[in-house]
Amino acid sequence: MCAMTTINELRPRTSAITFRELVRDLDVHQWVNEDKATCAVTGVTVSSSDIDAGWVFVAIPGYSHHGAEFAAGALEAGAAGVITDEKGARILRDSGASVPIAVVDDPRQAAAFVSARVVGNPDQSLTTAAVTGTNGKTTTTYLVSAALGAIHDVPALCGTVETRIGDMTILATRTTNEAPVLHRFLACAQQQGADNAVIEVSSHALSLNRVDGIVFDVAIFTNLQHDHLDFYHDMEHYFQAKASLFTPEHARRGIVCVDDEWGQRLAREATIPITTVAALSSQQADWHVSDIHPDPQTAQTVFSLTDPAGHTHQVHSPVLGEVNVQNCAVAIAAATAVGADPDQAVTALERAPQVPGRMEKINPDCDDQPLVIVDYAHTPEALEWILKDARELAGGRVVLVFGTDGDRDASKRIPLAEVAARHADVLWVTDENPRTEDAAAIRAELMEGIRNVRPDLTNVTEVTTCRRDAVRCAIQDASANDIVLITGKGAEWYQEIDHVYHRYNDVPVAREVLEYSEPRKRG
Repeated sequence: MCAMTTINELRPRTSAITFRELVRDLDVHQWVNEDKATCAVTGVTVSSSDIDAGWVFVAIPGYSHHGAEFAAGALEAGAAGVITDEKGARILRDSGASVPIAVVDDPRQAAAFVSARVVGNPDQSLTTAAVTGTNGKTTTTYLVSAALGAIHDVPALCGTVETRIGDMTILATRTTNEAPVLHRFLACAQQQGADNAVIEVSSHALSLNRVDGIVFDVAIFTNLQHDHLDFYHDMEHYFQAKASLFTPEHARRGIVCVDDEWGQRLAREATIPITTVAALSSQQADWHVSDIHPDPQTAQTVFSLTDPAGHTHQVHSPVLGEVNVQNCAVAIAAATAVGADPDQAVTALERAPQVPGRMEKINPDCDDQPLVIVDYAHTPEALEWILKDARELAGGRVVLVFGTDGDRDASKRIPLAEVAARHADVLWVTDENPRTEDAAAIRAELMEGIRNVRPDLTNVTEVTTCRRDAVRCAIQDASANDIVLITGKGAEWYQEIDHVYHRYNDVPVAREVLEYSEPRKRG
């Protein structure tokens, strides 16, 4: 039975394997203490704080430290052996480590393959789907999981918001976990009766080998937009990271949205069979969307989806907003690609629950309060999309609460603020996760972008106290026919300030403010 507290604590059942057998398929070009390589191994980790006795510790070189510097903690916890590179082996030899050490060129890549091996390659007995793209990954994982309900009974999902195995839910700590944790998740899913697994795959995960050792049944691409250039430096390198998922090493087939130039290029250059989807453009595609329109009565978006056989299906999106038409379309195409009937996939998708923190309506049945929506939008493109969607639904003003993260791509801050000033009526500028940056300096950059569009700062308030105050003020200032959008964090359960994770979530904060707010008349 697997533990249920954090994803790192998942512990599938494994059969012991010798260290030598575990590394059999690796290019081990040097051994230290090779005579001890017959020791029994039952798990793999890359973290000295996430280890059980009898596991192998993979010591990976980092930006400022080498994992071998932390091997003492792993050995103290009972590590049976270590996989590392030559530098790591030197560090371990100098420390007098007595366990077997296998030396390879790329320990990070090795970690993925030995992790899969020690838990028995569970991906081979599950229907697996990977979702990547700049915006829409999280929403699409939930929608793919729902659509797969047309042919599967017990889902598993791993992504930014949470990890789910059947009815078990675990809070997430990152979009895509390190390879050993991911393979343990798949093994636990298999052992608890899941028949499919949907994984949200970030570009960082692809660049850092976190999904190596898995060949997904279907890989899905939503879009590519301005983000993570602090890591990739330019869009070309960012694209190449995403494109690496659409190769035989990682996937058997791909679903690619061709609404942007990057999707069109990926469809041409991918080295696996590709099915294309056009949702918000007139591009030629195997699946295409038409007749998108909002239904104000249900606060849903309705559209027609034509499949490769020429049959048209009407879809009531369970997630508000035109951009989510794209996510719904690729999810239905993905479920169909692995065996679902299109009509059944549509029906299953329409039953999807509200996606946490993704155009999540906090008070959908309100009559005497503003409609409050929480969304993760944190790029200029995503923010523009949801503000336009809100404009179509609003009977009054569009009120926006927003900020931007510290220690992340700063080049998007001014464009983000310009979009906010251009498309929202009322702005409340606040903090997201300042991390190690000065929160006031981040807000100052946003205010600069706002002034580029709205020099007089009409209906703009910078909240210098805390995010909770910004949410409270925005909701209490709004009228009943306004829409209040709270963006940037979605369902994140924390606010990170100077290395401290403070428990905070926009959704319960908004609910609490609404509960204690006075009713208002519609204008």
